[in-house]
Amino acid sequence: MSNGIKRGIIVGLGLILQIFMILSAYLFLGDKFLILNVIYRILGFLTVLWLIKNSKSYSYNLPWIIIILLFPIVGSLLYLIIGRNLKLSKILKRITENEKNMEMYLKQDKKVYKEIKNNTKLRYISDFAGFPISTNNDVDYYPLGELAFEEMIKELRKAKKFIFFEYFIVAHGKMWDSILEILKEKAKQGVDVRVMYDDFGCITTLSNNYPKELEKHGIKCIAFNKLTVLSGIILNNRDHRKILVIDGKVAFSGGINIADEYINEKEKYGHWKDNGIKVVGDAVWSYTVMFLTMWNSFRKTDKDFNNFKYNFNNKDNKGYVSAYGETPLDNEIVGQDIYLNIINESKEYVYICTPYLIIDTDMINALILAAKKGVDVRIVIPGIPDKKIAYTLSESYVEPLVKGGVKIYKYNPGFVHAKVFVADDNVSTVGTINMDYRSLYLHFECGLYMENVKCIKDIKKDMLDMMSKSKELTNEDVRPFFLKGMFQALLRLVAPLM
Repeated sequence: MSNGIKRGIIVGLGLILQIFMILSAYLFLGDKFLILNVIYRILGFLTVLWLIKNSKSYSYNLPWIIIILLFPIVGSLLYLIIGRNLKLSKILKRITENEKNMEMYLKQDKKVYKEIKNNTKLRYISDFAGFPISTNNDVDYYPLGELAFEEMIKELRKAKKFIFFEYFIVAHGKMWDSILEILKEKAKQGVDVRVMYDDFGCITTLSNNYPKELEKHGIKCIAFNKLTVLSGIILNNRDHRKILVIDGKVAFSGGINIADEYINEKEKYGHWKDNGIKVVGDAVWSYTVMFLTMWNSFRKTDKDFNNFKYNFNNKDNKGYVSAYGETPLDNEIVGQDIYLNIINESKEYVYICTPYLIIDTDMINALILAAKKGVDVRIVIPGIPDKKIAYTLSESYVEPLVKGGVKIYKYNPGFVHAKVFVADDNVSTVGTINMDYRSLYLHFECGLYMENVKCIKDIKKDMLDMMSKSKELTNEDVRPFFLKGMFQALLRLVAPLM
């Protein structure tokens, strides 16, 4: 048994033990004292009222409301442990404090702001998401992970000052081993090399002491939210971002993690359809600030982020670009709001691809309303799932969408991991944000929003190519059998908890 699996078992047993202790205390005390049951129910009812008052999405909070009403004390405590741990975790408190400091670094150019004052989508990102819009960028889109990987290797070899590396999954193999050799060499040359990976994402791929192994080679390393027996209180919020910044000059992001299946060196679920995005220009700064904010929440290293800023010559590009982040620690649902803005303002078409179609009523209604207005709404989902339960849950949302006029395509060759929106030949976003509750409400994510940028035509071409290899689902295809339909209904009830 690998160390990663052992760690997973230990963390899982720790979480089960916490739940068992809560349940045992509840059953023991509840049988002994009738008055406690009354107090439990009052506390549960107050918790539900608090949930309703502060809800970002009733679809997200509904399962918790039901659990708390049925099992007041157990449900309330489980919610504190799993669903609402932001006030309990010292780690998340530190991240919150550091995220507040981002404002001093992410300044909106006033000239650009005047240009976008009538553009509601761009104004939302600048005013409420808090990420600047810039025009001084070159953007390249890579329709496959292996193509993005080739370019990443080329740029890594050019590094002179620093390399910032932040990914959800890192696994040994051709992809990571090739990158690691360059990182070791650059560290020897005096380049500031920093690696940050999500400990949960890498629980089966990297050893528990992997940061120490990298430090031996001069590579600074952090495991985000390191898992322990008591990880229940911080397990739910993970770092799902994919960010590579080199010298402040170039940034990479997109759907790919650092493992061989993402570049089709290893086949897991048929052909792995993913993507990458490369930015050279002012938008790189937002990626840099996102990385440094997270890094300094765990390891206080930098007093002034401006030391890592690169000043670009004016590229005189016409398009607007913004690298933006999603965090569970504020009051904005940035990823979902950007997606909804694209759907709601589309006029001719909106094409989407996502590995997980697990959406709330706001998203369902927006997609169907757009289709009813005559917008050509198409969504590409995997033909081969990576997680069967999540896929069965996704299928439950397909039926109402198809009946509402949304076209759904299953990618026949394999698994789609890309997260892409493109609309009307002039708007697109590419990044890490899945269309599920985890990405939209619980994880740290990032994306690149673009308007009137040259590579949007490449993104549209990629989407159409995917559809040409996919099967469009009909009403007959999406109508489930009775038992499957009941199982899907149960899964939808607990979807925000998955």
